Amino acid sequence: MCASHPKAWLSWSSGKDSAWALHVVREQAKLDVVALLTTVNRVFGRVSMHGVREALVDAQAERAGLPLVKVPIPYPCPNAAYEAAMAAAMDRARAEGVTHVVFGDLFLEDIRQYREQQLARCSITPVFPLWQLDTADLARQMVASGLEAWLACVDPRKLDRAFAGRKFNTGLLADLPAGIDPCGEYGEFHTFASAGPMFRSPIPVALGDMVDREGFVYADLLPQAVTPPTR
Repeated sequence: MCASHPKAWLSWSSGKDSAWALHVVREQAKLDVVALLTTVNRVFGRVSMHGVREALVDAQAERAGLPLVKVPIPYPCPNAAYEAAMAAAMDRARAEGVTHVVFGDLFLEDIRQYREQQLARCSITPVFPLWQLDTADLARQMVASGLEAWLACVDPRKLDRAFAGRKFNTGLLADLPAGIDPCGEYGEFHTFASAGPMFRSPIPVALGDMVDREGFVYADLLPQAVTPPTR
C-alpha cells in the first residue's frame, strides 16, 4: 500500500460485514488498513455480541495479514465503561498515526450517528464503505465471491432459533422469512466469517453446542485443527 494513504483501523466484529468492508477498502486502495479493532468480553474471552471465541478472531487476523487490537470490556458492560475503553483505544490509534476507522454498517442511521459523534471527540474520521448498499444484492455478492460465514448468534424474537449454526449461503438466503434482512442488519443474526477474498486461507471451524444466553441463541463455533495431508 502506498505510504501516502491515510492509516486506518477497521472495526472488526468477526462477521461477514466487517470482513467484506476490509475487502472493499483494500480494493478501493484509498486507505492503508494497518490493524483490526475488536472488543472482547474479558470474562468469557469472546467477541462482544457475536459470542465468537477469541482464538477464532485471532485466526481471522492472522489470515487477513493484520494485527488485532483487542479492547477488553467488562461483563456486564455499562455504556460509560465501553466508551471509556474505546476512547483509550482511539488515543492509541492517534499515537500510531491512525486517522480513520472503517465500519461495516449498512443503513442504520442511529448507529452511524453514534459512531460519528464518538469519533469526532477523538479527531478520528469514520468511514462506511458499505453504506446504503442493497443488502439482498450484497448478500448474493458475498456468497458468489467465495465468502463463507456461519450464523454465530440468532435473536429468536426475530428469526427462528433453528437458523443458529447454519452457514451463510444461497440456501440460507432462500430460507430467510419475509421481512428478515438478508445481511441481518436489524440484529436478526450475527455471523463469523471463516473464508473469503479478504483471507489468505480458510479458517477450519467445527459446530459446537447451542447456548441460550440473555435472550439470544449462540452457536458455539470451535477452532478445528487442520489435519496435514498424508504422503
